[in-house]
Amino acid sequence: MDYLKWGIFILLMVTKPLYAQEIDWDKINSNTIFNMMGRQITDQDTYSNVIQMGDYNTADLSLNAKTNINVKQLGDYNALYFNNSFTDKETKSNITAQGNNNIIDITGSNSISEGLQINVKGDNKTVFMRNY
Repeated sequence: MDYLKWGIFILLMVTKPLYAQEIDWDKINSNTIFNMMGRQITDQDTYSNVIQMGDYNTADLSLNAKTNINVKQLGDYNALYFNNSFTDKETKSNITAQGNNNIIDITGSNSISEGLQINVKGDNKTVFMRNY
């Protein structure tokens, strides 16, 4: 029984220096989070710029490695759902929602949606777009 305890103790002491991620969580703030995220992105051409001014806005982005997207949500309770992760096409999009309670739901990308620009102004507007 003592061998088992010593074996576990030695195993834990040897594996302690092996961390999956070396993150000092006490030093994470709004200035350092972008550096942390930048270290995890490798060999991708993805560029996302999301600006949200207001309360309870959401932007759910599922992007492929060749997506460049600019999002602006100005107002409250706006939601963007953008998913083109299942294709390898290059996509450049600019999406702006000004107002309250707007929903924009975009799935897929193709040649028609290349250079897509959507501007929604007003309240309680919904845009559904499917590109296959």
